[in-house]
Amino acid sequence: MPDELPLPNTSHDLDGEVALVTGATSGLGHRFARVLAASGAKVIATGRRRERLDDLVATIEADGGAAVGVEMDMTDTASILGGLDQAEAAFGTVTILVNNAGIPDAQRAHKMSVELIDRVFDTNLRGPFVLSCEVARRLIEAKRPGRQVNIASISATQYDGHGAALYSVTKAGIARMSEVLAVEWSRFHINVNGIAPGAFHSEMMDGMMERMGDFTDSMPRKRLGDPAQLDSTLLYLCSPASDAVTGTVIKVDDGQSAR
Repeated sequence: MPDELPLPNTSHDLDGEVALVTGATSGLGHRFARVLAASGAKVIATGRRRERLDDLVATIEADGGAAVGVEMDMTDTASILGGLDQAEAAFGTVTILVNNAGIPDAQRAHKMSVELIDRVFDTNLRGPFVLSCEVARRLIEAKRPGRQVNIASISATQYDGHGAALYSVTKAGIARMSEVLAVEWSRFHINVNGIAPGAFHSEMMDGMMERMGDFTDSMPRKRLGDPAQLDSTLLYLCSPASDAVTGTVIKVDDGQSAR
């Protein structure tokens, strides 16, 4: 009954949860891993750069959290599945998945090599889909509820023609993946949602600004977002606070797409 729930019914306590974050060696993923650990989750930080994973784990542990670093290449199915096995060996069943790993294409569509097309699709969409399904399969076998948060982008619905067409396509796929997998796994109490950030400070965005110059004057608030401004949305979707929310993609773009 509703009156059995606390007032207000909200909590960001992730004690007892095991969270896997892809693309955690830099940018938003690095922040997400720290935020989840600070909220009580045991964190598996994944990425391709071992030294950066070790540095992140050391930072989380120094802050009083628990974490391990697992090398994972989202273009390699064996690496994805093997990395998940390592995660489970360290902390048990993964109950929170944050699909954050992604790369830009940074080229006009007609100038892209087939190899680059494959790498962008595999990193941004195929790999996350494979990982999502495997995490869900293990949750279902363990009869455990779970949370999956897929990092899309405002570019899934907004494209200005500056040479990231495939990135836009893959992020639209991530948004739709969040919606359809939520339908499939709702009966198993696995909530699947997405976040569609605008332009936020990150390694990827810094590289884009180096190529294109400072474009913040064209934005309504003339600034890039601070990754810390995503903390509350991430925690909401990963925590008990969003128990009835699934199949939703939350836009967090500082008004950038409203121009």
